[in-house]
Amino acid sequence: MNTFMHYLAVAVLFALVLLPALVGLARERRIDRELRVAARRREAAPPETAGAAQPARAARRPYLRAWARI
Repeated sequence: MNTFMHYLAVAVLFALVLLPALVGLARERRIDRELRVAARRREAAPPETAGAAQPARAARRPYLRAWARI
């Protein structure tokens, strides 16, 4: 029984250490998905005014998985 309790304790500690990282990864993936959907909608939408000057856009950088890899 002690062996099982030791394995269970290790599994619980591992889950407690891993949980914040998994929650952060899920949040980052959700935000990335929302940004991709918004970009697709923006590209698919017709221009609001045909004759007016368009606002200047910043040059887009390639997609990076995390902000720290700039």
